[in-house]
Amino acid sequence: MTDPLSGLSPSVMDAVRAHRGRFRNVGIVMIAVGVLAILFPLVFSVVAKVALGWVFLITGAVLLWHAVQSRGWRSGLLAGVIALMHLALGVYLAFFALTGLVGLTLLLGAVFLMQGVAEGMIAIQHRPEKGWGWLAVNGIVTLALGFLLIAGLPGTALWAVGVMLGVNFVSTGIAMMALSRV
Repeated sequence: MTDPLSGLSPSVMDAVRAHRGRFRNVGIVMIAVGVLAILFPLVFSVVAKVALGWVFLITGAVLLWHAVQSRGWRSGLLAGVIALMHLALGVYLAFFALTGLVGLTLLLGAVFLMQGVAEGMIAIQHRPEKGWGWLAVNGIVTLALGFLLIAGLPGTALWAVGVMLGVNFVSTGIAMMALSRV
């Protein structure tokens, strides 16, 4: 098995070694937060959804300010409509705790379905090459996750986003911990 870090320049490796403790500590925190997200998926799903809502509220406010300031611009009215859509979505996600989770989970399931199809196509393109089967398996698993998320609605909305965030945080933490040991 080849070392995935072998392609990094010596200066990058020196920087990682110089900050080894920071990488380890970030890894530990990421793993701890990830485990909490997996144990309490509803809490983390709601927190992620509300945070996304605030992002849309902020961008909507900025876009609305821009539209008002650009009244003479021919597309100012359409820019204002876009701003109002951002604000409406932001209010929906930030202030209605559980209702937005269903939509967010549906969107996540749809993305997984599209990703699974794309990964399957990539696997077919690489069919004669070594490892193409793993690409195909990944596409099938991603497709299955998309179907399960959508078919399980509204129940999957209570845990899916939080669990997936948790798995991502744990895997990131493990990667940081591994990097700290180089």
